[in-house]
Amino acid sequence: MDKERLYKLRSEATNIKPIINVGKGGITDQLIMELKKHIKERHLVKVKVLKSASYEDGIDAIAENLAEATRTTVIDVRGSSVVLYR
Repeated sequence: MDKERLYKLRSEATNIKPIINVGKGGITDQLIMELKKHIKERHLVKVKVLKSASYEDGIDAIAENLAEATRTTVIDVRGSSVVLYR
């Protein structure tokens, strides 16, 4: 993906609200199925990682796990929000 497209997607992501919350249950099969459903509808999805979520490896690891499980690309990670695109 070129830089111009990436920049455009990041700017679009600032205006959308998180659709999925990753909580203390972590990344479950049900969460992945729900995320896939939203990605099919919208293509650009923001995920919020709550403080109760246990992530020893950091939010970047959660972002990569979500992207791998849903076959998406991580567009942006800011604070506790992850933006995915397909």
